[in-house]
Order: sequence, then C-alpha cells, then structure tokens
Amino acid sequence: MLTWPKGLLQLLLLQTAWKMGSGQLHYSVLEESQHGTFVGRIAQDLGLEVSELVPRMFRMLSKGEKDYFEVNLQNGILFVNSRIDREELCAKTADCVLHLEVIVEEPLRFFHVEVEVKDMNDNAPVFSAREQILSIAELITSDTQFLLEGASDADIGTNALLTYKLSMNNHFVLDSGSDEDESNSVLLELKIPLDREESPVHHLVLTATDGGEPKLTGTVQLVINVLDVNDNPPVFNQSVYRVKLLENTPSGSLVITLNATDLDEGINREIIYFFSNSLPLHVTKIFSIISDTGEIRVIGKLDYEDINFYDLQIIAEDRGNFPLSGHCKVLLEILDTNDNIPEISVNSLSIPVVENSPSGSVVAILSVSDKDSGTNGQINCFLFPPGVPFKLESTFKNYYSLIVGAVLDREQVAEYRMVVTVEDQGVPALSSSISLLVPISDINDNAPAFTQPSYTVFVKENNPPGAHIFTVSALDPDVAENALITYWIDEKLWPLLSYISIHSENGKLYALQSLDYEELKLLEFQVRAKDAGMPSLCGNATVQIFVLDENDNAPAVSGSSEENLILLVVPVMPGHIVGKIHAFDADSGYNAWLRYELIEESSVTWSVGQYSGEVSTKYPLEESEGGKIQSVLVLVKDHGKPQLSATATLSMSLVTSGQTIKTDINLRRSGETFMPLVDSINIYLIIAICSVSSLFLLAILIYVALRCHCKAKESMVYGPGMATLVCASEVGSWSYSNRHSHILAGVSAEAGAKSDLMIFSPNIPVFANNGEHKNEAERPPNSSNEVSCAVYGILDIRTTLD
Repeated sequence: MLTWPKGLLQLLLLQTAWKMGSGQLHYSVLEESQHGTFVGRIAQDLGLEVSELVPRMFRMLSKGEKDYFEVNLQNGILFVNSRIDREELCAKTADCVLHLEVIVEEPLRFFHVEVEVKDMNDNAPVFSAREQILSIAELITSDTQFLLEGASDADIGTNALLTYKLSMNNHFVLDSGSDEDESNSVLLELKIPLDREESPVHHLVLTATDGGEPKLTGTVQLVINVLDVNDNPPVFNQSVYRVKLLENTPSGSLVITLNATDLDEGINREIIYFFSNSLPLHVTKIFSIISDTGEIRVIGKLDYEDINFYDLQIIAEDRGNFPLSGHCKVLLEILDTNDNIPEISVNSLSIPVVENSPSGSVVAILSVSDKDSGTNGQINCFLFPPGVPFKLESTFKNYYSLIVGAVLDREQVAEYRMVVTVEDQGVPALSSSISLLVPISDINDNAPAFTQPSYTVFVKENNPPGAHIFTVSALDPDVAENALITYWIDEKLWPLLSYISIHSENGKLYALQSLDYEELKLLEFQVRAKDAGMPSLCGNATVQIFVLDENDNAPAVSGSSEENLILLVVPVMPGHIVGKIHAFDADSGYNAWLRYELIEESSVTWSVGQYSGEVSTKYPLEESEGGKIQSVLVLVKDHGKPQLSATATLSMSLVTSGQTIKTDINLRRSGETFMPLVDSINIYLIIAICSVSSLFLLAILIYVALRCHCKAKESMVYGPGMATLVCASEVGSWSYSNRHSHILAGVSAEAGAKSDLMIFSPNIPVFANNGEHKNEAERPPNSSNEVSCAVYGILDIRTTLD
C-alpha cells in the first residue's frame, strides 16, 4: 500500500481548498491515483447544496478524450474515475492541468475547475541502448572529455533530476560540472592516458539515479576500445550554440553553419558532421545537417504550438583510421507567429428567450481559445450587428456570457440573428465568427383591438329571424393561444340578448328576431373581445344598429267623415275651403309623407290640396243648388315603395240662408253642437274669425313672454336617443321622428325624454305644367319617387323647466 509523506499530504489538501479567480476552483491530485481517490468537495467549494445537484442538472464536462474524474451527486465529492498517467498527458510540461467545466441550471451558472496532476517518481532513468561503444586513441592526453549519451526520465522536476555514477576504474571519471542547458548529456573525462598494449578494451558501468523518493536507477554498459595513432579530435569553436527561429520559417532555410577544427593533418583532419544517435526521430524529419559543411537546415514544418524548443546534439568526426570526434549542441528556440485563428464554441444555449426576460438574463455561454501565445493569443470578442438588445459579458478568462441587455418585444422582432466574432491581437489580426439565431417566445402582453372603436350598422325592418347583419373584427398581435380571440356581449344587458347574438369565434352579429322600426329604432351595445392567454386580456367596441323604415303601414284617416255632415251656405265663391282631411301613417320619413287626391267623379266641382288635405271649391255654387247633398271622395297615398293608400269621404249639404237659420234652431233644441263653414258674408262667421284671431294673437304673446322668462332656467341634458333620419327630394327637405319610438341601448335613456319634430320646408322651386309656381303645400314629389337620406345624429334634447 502506498503511503504519502505528511508534508506532501498537507500540501495536497491546501491546494485542493484553493479557489482560483472568480468562478474557478483549483485542485491537485497525484498521478497513478486509484479509482475513487478523493480530490475535493466540489459542491461545497462552489457554494452549492448537495440536495440541489440533481434538480439543477449538475453536470461536468472535460475537454479531454477520457473522463479522469467523476462527481458523486449524493455527497458532492470529486473523485478519480480512471488511472491518470501524467507523462502520457503532459510529457515534460511542468504544469500538467486538466480543465473541467461544471454547469448547473435554474438559474444557469457555469464554473471552471482546474485539477493539477502532480508527478510521482514512477519512471526510472532509461538509456537508449544497452551499451555504448567508444573508441579512444592511446595517445589521447589526460583531461580529454568524451560525450556519452545520458539517460532520460519521463518524470519532471526533482523526480527527473539525474545524477550519474561510474563504476570503479583507473582511467576515467565523470565530469559533473555545470551544464548550460541542464541536458541529460554526460561527459566522460580521461584522467590517466590509455595504453592499448596494457588494456585494449575497458568495460565500465554507467549508473543514472533520479532525485525522487524512493530513488530509481538505470544503467548502461560502456565499451571503450583503445585505438592507436590519430590522437587529435575535432574541436568546435564553442560548445553551445543558441539560435532563434520563427515558426513560419520556410523549408530549406539555413539555421546555422557549424565549424569544427582538427590539429591533425591529411585524412585525420577531414571532418564530417552528423546528429547524435540520441536525437528523436521526429527531430530528424524537421532538421537536416550537411555532413561536409556543417550546415543545419529546416526540412519540415515548425509549429510553436507543438514544440517550441529543440536540443540538437551534433558530433564532428575526423576521417582517420581511428576516427576521433568532438561534440557541441545547438539550442533552437522557436518564436511564435500569429498563425492560428481564434476559435469560438457555444457551451450552453437557452432558447427561445421569453420576451419579458429581465435585463441580465443569460442566453448562452461561449468559450474562446487561441493556440498562439503572448499578444497573438489574446482575444477580443464582439457582437454584430450593433443595436441588438443583447450584449456580451466576460465571466472569466476565455469565457463570455450572452445576456439580455434591453427590453424585448416579440411583436416588433420575433427573432434575432447575431454574429459573434473573436479577434486576436496579432499583426495581422486573425478572426473567426459564429452565427446565433435567438428566437423570442410570446407572452400575452397585447389586448385584442377592434379595427375601429365604434361601428354603425343599418338594418331594414322586417328582417328574417337569424339573419346575419354585420361582422366585427378584432386583431391581436400575439401568437398561438395569446391571439385566439373570443367575442361576446355583456350578459348584464339581458333585454338586448333577445334581439342580437354574436358568434364567439368569427364575430358575426345575428338578429334573433324580426325588427320593427315602429317599435325599435336603435340598438346600442358593446362587443368585447377576449384572447385565450393567461391571464386573458380584453378589448371592446361600441356597435350602433339603426333600424331602417320599410313602407309596411298604410295611411289612416282620423275620425269618420260620414258622421259629420258639413252645411255649406250658398252661394259660394271659387276657392272657398270647406273642410280638411286629417290622416296619419305609422311609418316615418318618406314612407309617412302623405299626398291627397280626389276620385275622378269628385274632381269636377271640388279640389283638394295635394299635401295639405284641404278641400275647396273649384267653381261658384248658386242658391239654385241648395238642398243638395254632395260627397267628396279623397284618396290618401304615401310615398313608399310599394305605395300604400286609404280613402276618405266628405259629405256636404248645400243650403240657402233661410235653411241655415232653421237648421241652427233645430240643432240648438236637440242640445248638439255643430260648426259648419259659412259664406264670408255671414256675420257669425266674421265674429268667429275675429275671435279666433284675437285668441291666437294672445296665445302668441303669452308664449313669447314665457319663453323669455324661462330661458335662463332651462337646463339641457344630452344623452343617447333615437336616430334622426333626414331625407331630401326635389320638393324640399323634411325631418321625421316618432314620439312613441323606442331605443334599446347598453345604457337606458332617461324617462320622459321628448323627441323634437322638424317641420317640412321646401328648398327648390317646382313648376307646374303652365310654368307658374304652385302653392308650397301643393308641390308634388319628383316623378321618380326617389329621395336621398342620411343619419345626421342620435342626439336627443331634453328640456327641463323649473
């Protein structure tokens, strides 16, 4: 069982509790930890309750191919899920960090967690070969150094800090002096010159020991062959060369030209250059060295993001029979260029967005990255187009939140198409973009609105029951059930519901019964429209239905002319008015405008006013005609279509002056009262006319005085009333209103209201056949029986006297 030093355990616990930055956690764990190894209490450290992990859909994402860690949702503990090999993940990188992303919802939150994988000494030093063979001339002087291939350790830090030890011998020691690059090369130094004759071959053991706990070792066999003669090896002018290269250096470019010298002459002086066998294979695919000149050139693609440093071990060897060699190293530092386009990805997207979302609501979480370093890897994030009600907000390094920045209105804009662009700060700058489509979901924030605030509808009376008379329409800019409209009439108006109904879905108005203009002239009510949203919203409109008159009532003559015998004293002058026919029509307007005509047999002696109904004589009547009784037949017609009519009979008895006195005495004896029309010479008629005229003048004066006295005390009350139908024809303009008509509206009219009656007044002259003007009251209607009508208003004037 593996035990940990107390100090290391405390360090791990301290690092686990450490939170880095806003919204970040930092943990550490040793590599090779077993499944279930405790890493940290992630729920507690994030400020989350364990009980809300499942309801808030707690989930953890890793950027790698394997899930090395897992979270126990029952206790909120982060533990090791699978074996972690730090060398496999990070190779020689000093800081080996695994990045985890934690997401919880309701509300949506995003956390970044870093887990540092600590190295443990689980790799022993390894040499590339089981043995190394060196050829050393016997004449080589002491203090000469020979390059040995050192061991490599996959661990890092102290665990990879190697020390070397050489087996006991009389000639060689290891040079443990400082090394500028701290590489794994080893120098074998000759202290006592070799004697081939004494010992042609030397076998040594080189041991490499790392600095970990416990310490691990590796060994290699050294076979040293002692050569003769060629005793001067090639020597470089410096042992270490440092070169900097841009990562976009093209293939074929010269890196450096090496120069080594050999003090020997002839073939022993000729030098060839080559890479050390310890150089990794992939390096030889990127760089090449020309053996004769020592030129090192680029032959592959350099990538700073892949490898940013190369250690090239170079060997220079002469061409002697027993070749001698010198060595140097070329340290190549690769400089970054802006050759990587920044990347952007969507980690979370919550759509559609409700149109009443408050400002600051998170819509999406975006992550950005750039493989370049320094300024080339610094990223700016932009949102296009400008003016959209969203904005980007930096949460922590390389993470942005797309949030609601202004009021949303789906009825104005139903969806937003935005482009998020990331751009680095390199020269020239590189950028990339993604497109986001954010639909806006509807809420019920608009009430139904009618196409107009009030509707005026005209319906002819005697309509069939159930007839469609009008359609109201309301609009709702919302969608789905929020725009599903239902129409209804307030049930409180119960008298109205027996006349009118409305279809709840399409707004069609129907007349439930046949309307009668003589009973009902106006229906006024409010129609309401309600949507199906939660909560529902309403709108209303006023509907005024005017009932139009049809000519469905014939004229009626008041009284009975047969019961009243008119005594006419002869002689009588032409044009003398003997009586007047009184008739009325229950219709209104043009349908109630009456015209009087005589039957042909009565037209010889008598004439009747076409519109006044006054019967007068056409020819003088003499005393010789006394004692006769004549009947006048009058036909009364209206102007409706079809035209309706009635007849009236006027009986007249022609008497002389003596007969008149006798008849008057008889009438007085019987107690009856009768006022016949007499001749203008009759003194009684003269007295009666003067009396009536005097009474009429007195009545006029009293009326004017009362009007002047009460004028200041009158108060005018305005309210809904009957429709006043104004018609015009060639014979003039007139207005008709029935005092007994009814109005049914949403608000009942004040009881006792008085409807004004406008008197006929002609407006254009009408000519008779002879070209002369006729009496204003005798003007006939136009030949086509046509009039034009318009509703001027529905205003009643109620007068109240103190």
